[in-house]
Amino acid sequence: MRRALASIAAATLAFVVAGCGGSSGSEVKTEGGNAQVTVGTIPIVDVAPIYLGKEKGFFSKRNIDLTLKTAAGGAAIVPSVMSGEYQVGFSNFTSLLLARDKGLPLKVVSNGVSSTGVQGKDFGAIVVAGNSPIKTPKDLSGKRVAVNTLKNIGDTAVRNSIRKDGGDPATVKLVELPFPDMPPALAGGRVDAAFVVEPQLSQTLAAGARPITSTYVDLAPNLSVAGYFVTEKLLASDKDLVTRFTEAIQESLAYADAHPDEVRQVLTSYTKITPDLIPKLTLPKWPVEVNKESVATLGELATSDKLLSKAPDLNALYAD
Repeated sequence: MRRALASIAAATLAFVVAGCGGSSGSEVKTEGGNAQVTVGTIPIVDVAPIYLGKEKGFFSKRNIDLTLKTAAGGAAIVPSVMSGEYQVGFSNFTSLLLARDKGLPLKVVSNGVSSTGVQGKDFGAIVVAGNSPIKTPKDLSGKRVAVNTLKNIGDTAVRNSIRKDGGDPATVKLVELPFPDMPPALAGGRVDAAFVVEPQLSQTLAAGARPITSTYVDLAPNLSVAGYFVTEKLLASDKDLVTRFTEAIQESLAYADAHPDEVRQVLTSYTKITPDLIPKLTLPKWPVEVNKESVATLGELATSDKLLSKAPDLNALYAD
């Protein structure tokens, strides 16, 4: 919770310092006729399409020189976009709803990554040790479950799975751990379960862990998990650039969805996933359009779990 709140507080400060509008927009530099665009990403499977799209020239053919910079998580990217350090960011929808809830003027321009929608075959799951007595999500009532960030999408997703299975989500003890720290914590018995995504999902399964549910699948059909976003100021001052970026990222998403072998190859260029693990990964889906109905469900759950101060204005979240 501290990390999430600190990130939103930093974003709010960046917004204020930048004059309540972000310092991006008309200040985007152009060299040789190409806009210089920096995008904040995370070194995980989810953002493979933008790395693949850059390699394929989907951005350069639209006069965009793309620089990709990685951060620890989507919540940490929000302040960098608000300050103008990045022109575009990648973040999960709960972080974006939290940012809007705090009054930060950002807009989603494209889907980023989605669940496969298939129970038992998704890129995120709650896992337990192979010899654990925990069989289904309702057994997690009163147990310690690791999530990567408190008061964020993992929080909502775990509580929802417990609730849907007939358990008491109020009694679960969520423990904040970075994804890479979850496999040893689970193996060492420091937590009873962990909500992991790839590649930690494949790592834990290879070590003998057992999945009990595909959390994103429980949350909503074909859930849109994360998206790409810009400031309202950039959208207003350079709509043509935002349109070109949106076209390029959506071409990248469609290409990645149709070429999983190339996705697995590009992972070697920006992640530390070991080569032996890459063929075993369950890849997410990369549809072009945001599943707005699924994001609405995410907002309703975040409101009922008191992550948000009020019901989100979803019409204000999207650029289109």
